[in-house]
Amino acid sequence: MKKVIMIVVTLALVTVFGCYSSSEKGGSVLKGEEFKIAVPTFDIDIKQGEVQSVTVSLERGESFKQDVKLMFKTAKGISIEPTDVMVKASDKPDVQLRITVPKAAALGVYRVSVTGTPKTGEPTSTEFNVKVITP
Repeated sequence: MKKVIMIVVTLALVTVFGCYSSSEKGGSVLKGEEFKIAVPTFDIDIKQGEVQSVTVSLERGESFKQDVKLMFKTAKGISIEPTDVMVKASDKPDVQLRITVPKAAALGVYRVSVTGTPKTGEPTSTEFNVKVITP
């Protein structure tokens, strides 16, 4: 029984911490003065005609105290709101996106790109996929 519980706990931790991937570092090359953008690792399945929320997070280095502008882009066929947001240095690092898939959207995979630009330093970007499926 202990082994079963341990396996379940381990799988739960892998699921929670393994569901997001991070971008390359942006900001400064100095240790602690950088940031990354965490996005879902796996495809986000959304049915035609539905709306779903997705969380994108800013992972700040311990000394990174800048505002970062996040910009979101995708191919035509689905929509994202907001298309850009300023994450202030004092704000929580999580941004909620609303992804809308129209009823007439073509089935398939749509790539969503996320670019983070700090006030000073280097920008960084990453991507995740939205898979449109039948209802």
